[in-house]
Amino acid sequence: MTLQQLKYVIEVANRGSINEAAKRLFISQPSLSGAIKDLEVAMGVTIFERTNKGISLTKEGVEFLSYARQVVEQAELMEGRYLNAKPSPQHFSVSTQHYAFAVNAFVSLVQEHGHEEYEMSLRETKTYEIIEDVKAMRSEIGILYLNEFNGKVINKLLKSAHLQFTSLFTAEPHVFISIKNPLAKKNVVTIEELQDYPYLSFDQGEYNSFHFSEEILSTLSRKKSILVNDRATLFNLLIGLNGYTISTGVLSSDLNGNEIIPVPLAIEETINVGWIAQRNASLSMLGAAYVEALKRAVGQ
Repeated sequence: MTLQQLKYVIEVANRGSINEAAKRLFISQPSLSGAIKDLEVAMGVTIFERTNKGISLTKEGVEFLSYARQVVEQAELMEGRYLNAKPSPQHFSVSTQHYAFAVNAFVSLVQEHGHEEYEMSLRETKTYEIIEDVKAMRSEIGILYLNEFNGKVINKLLKSAHLQFTSLFTAEPHVFISIKNPLAKKNVVTIEELQDYPYLSFDQGEYNSFHFSEEILSTLSRKKSILVNDRATLFNLLIGLNGYTISTGVLSSDLNGNEIIPVPLAIEETINVGWIAQRNASLSMLGAAYVEALKRAVGQ
């Protein structure tokens, strides 16, 4: 086993393709495939499963990748300390539902741990894709919520994908509305008071099941409803159309300005927001740092 072979494994996992990894590593695809195969034989483990649809990590491969990342990180730290070598670009990816605190944490991570070179990814995406991203190791961490309604379905998916949910905080439901909305001065709003306002929610694409909705109470019937794909559009419509959405109540004035406010929703529900990761894998240095940044961002 060599350090270079471990770097090859990490690059293939990051790209999800031997061909793409070979291009990034400036070596031929057969050479890369051969090096990984030699490593698998030497270590007695099958790291990647190869099918007609592409390449993916095996269950053993997920655990092996975790150790490989730790070894490579430590080697780079030693090189930087004793050889005065230029650190290799850092890699980190997170997939998340549309939460401002997740973006704040990402900003903190880059500011505190980014070297002169890094390649990081922050994907605000659909619920099902978050699970798939972490399952396939396209992202090390995913951020989503559980509650009484979606918990059984989401937990079943997480279990089958060998993923683990760790709670960050439990929130009471709030509505996000414009400060110019007639309901903005109320201490609490009811579902009935919202009926005449446009309801805004995030489109879940082909997996548009109620259980994958980013908003609780997704099964309720509304007179006016608009689906959006990104947070900026949703916030613009909150202001422009006096619309509303349902979320945790955690907002960031630094990112979202002061024109949108959270108002408690009069309903007996809770939202358990947390992060998911591979059950049998240790977090990388950046992964662990991001979790700490998340805790700070939500006031833990």
